[in-house]
Amino acid sequence: MKYRNLGRTGIKVSPYGLGTLMFASQMGNDPDESVRIIHKAIDAGINLIDTADRYADSEDIVGRALKGRRDEVVLATKVGLPMGEGPNQKGASRRWITTAVENSLRRLGTDHIDVYQLQRPDPDTDLEETLSVLTDLVRAGKVRAIGSSTTPASMIVQAQWVAERAGLQRFRTEQPPYSILNRGIEREVLPLAQEHGMGVMVWGPFGQGLLTGRVRKGGDNDLKRVQFSRHLSDERRIGVVEQLVPPAKEAGLPMTHLAMAFTIAHPGVSAALLGPRTMEHLDDLLAGADVELSDDLLDRIDEIVPPGTDVTALDQEYRPPALLETALRRRPAGLRSAA
Repeated sequence: MKYRNLGRTGIKVSPYGLGTLMFASQMGNDPDESVRIIHKAIDAGINLIDTADRYADSEDIVGRALKGRRDEVVLATKVGLPMGEGPNQKGASRRWITTAVENSLRRLGTDHIDVYQLQRPDPDTDLEETLSVLTDLVRAGKVRAIGSSTTPASMIVQAQWVAERAGLQRFRTEQPPYSILNRGIEREVLPLAQEHGMGVMVWGPFGQGLLTGRVRKGGDNDLKRVQFSRHLSDERRIGVVEQLVPPAKEAGLPMTHLAMAFTIAHPGVSAALLGPRTMEHLDDLLAGADVELSDDLLDRIDEIVPPGTDVTALDQEYRPPALLETALRRRPAGLRSAA
């Protein structure tokens, strides 16, 4: 396994990272088998493991797997999404992050987190407040580097500016969605990350399952997440997958290998997170680790999905208050006319 710089953090990571959402027992996986999958990934040279407090018992399972092997991996986790019914059991406030990081450390069975990421922007908390508590965690040795996830380009710039102005730790990484079907980050996010020396660990390289080869037009869709993710049954997305099948076949590549090789080919991408549910899934993905796409094949992909475009939006995309709250995009009645 080759290793790449995680931005300018000085940390080296494998181009394949291990995402652990599917290891949560509520996804139907046996915890012992999940531990074996994690061990095999580490044995194969994958040194980046990414999880989140929101992923049910995933942090506990990762913690079990890393007993005696903690120093072999770059351990990343995330904070911010709701962890309970209480109004303060979420977000990026000092109050919540101070509690959440201790919970993650306990579940992971470690005294430090290599990359601690804000899972989504929190419009209710001042960025300086968030960066301040994250800076304190770095200074306390509980966190090595801080990052963001699924963050718009404008907010990445804002966070960098706030950190410089206030003398705080800045976000060193970003974890956006990226696949052949969702290339929107090529327009601004990836260039910005490169400009600011941020490492980029992309999630969803298989289009949340559509680029695994299991979903075809007119066929049955047996993906576990299809019941709560509309984009997994979107006919437009499935139609684009059909267009990708011929070039993949001509290149002699399974769709999974094409998808992974595409994501790690971008110079702004440090690693792509794969999320195997079974040992067989991991074996299949590892078999494609040496695949390198030719310029001709990348050009064909560009023709099917132009650079910087998304086929359709993901259900998990960040939607700012300006889009969610009607009062922020409509003048009061009686004040909307020009005369």
